[in-house]
Amino acid sequence: MARAGLTTERVTLAAADLADEVGFEGVAVSAVARIFGVKDASLYSHIKGVQDLRARVAVLALAELADQVAAALAGRAGKDALVAFANAYRAYAKEHPGRYTATQMQLEPEVAAASAAGRHAAMTRAMLRGYDLAEPDQTDAVRLLHSAFHGYVLLERTGGFQHTPRTADASWARTLDALDAVLNNWPPV
Repeated sequence: MARAGLTTERVTLAAADLADEVGFEGVAVSAVARIFGVKDASLYSHIKGVQDLRARVAVLALAELADQVAAALAGRAGKDALVAFANAYRAYAKEHPGRYTATQMQLEPEVAAASAAGRHAAMTRAMLRGYDLAEPDQTDAVRLLHSAFHGYVLLERTGGFQHTPRTADASWARTLDALDAVLNNWPPV
């Protein structure tokens, strides 16, 4: 019988909430056990250890982010899709900083294959169809967008844009304008 109503899902959600509160690096079996008022050993019938716990948070976060991006993309194309995708990505990172960090975790291949990571790639490529990029340009564009979004979010989260009076939101809008211009005028090889 499960103690304290423990299930793998509840343990994972508690760890995800903890990640948002204290940072993904602070997710530990002992910290989650304290949340439930149980000993660490009580969690081991639901998780294998801290790496498994963190991987479960990453899988949860990837699914949440994919759902948020999919909802934002619905019915959009071209620049509207790019902006919706980017804004959903940035909003998730702001709302769930620990979970967002978890999305960057390198997962075991079988875990990654079963996660929403593939949905992210498919949505990015679907959004890029509006820019008519063939391979290998499409792969390069996927990497450019991920780098730009992740880099911006990371710099914003760590205070990298506080040194000027221009708001991060204003620069974000111009960054998206610039990305749209690059995608519309992709340089030939």
